[in-house]
Amino acid sequence: MALTFELDPAVTPALRDEVLALWADVSNAGGSVGFVPPVTADDIRPELIKHLVAMTEGRCRLLVGRDEAGVVAATAFITYNTHRLMKHWVWLYTVMVHPGHQGRGYGRDLLAAAEDAVRSFDGIEAIRLTCRGGNGLERFYASCGYKEVGRVPGAIRVAPGDDRDDVFMLLPLH
Repeated sequence: MALTFELDPAVTPALRDEVLALWADVSNAGGSVGFVPPVTADDIRPELIKHLVAMTEGRCRLLVGRDEAGVVAATAFITYNTHRLMKHWVWLYTVMVHPGHQGRGYGRDLLAAAEDAVRSFDGIEAIRLTCRGGNGLERFYASCGYKEVGRVPGAIRVAPGDDRDDVFMLLPLH
């Protein structure tokens, strides 16, 4: 079954807790979403609060994918640029699919839903994201139409002696 997507859902305590649980599950399964295992929802909560504050300030939007049971199974945060010379593109952050749903095409569905959502935003010409090198993510994003436009070698220190590239990807919308 496919996920159903919603842009800008009402942020209730239940949704907040589901996003925290998803983020912890993805992180603990080795997902490249800003943390390394082991983490708890409490470890992630301050970062989610930053996203939620940006949402209330109109700088960020949340895209949620729910599975057939209505449970949050995928998310992405779409963040506007505040720099006056860069308002024509957005960032895609914290792109996550629950580990129990991976391998079903939900990642592609999430990226397609994000692209569809962003195409409805006035004046936006591209989506940018970064990903942690060494996990094959850049190949996945490339297969979804993103182009690698830059790379900072060793910018992400996952653990002592385990530095990864920070890979910049771009999806032009025209």
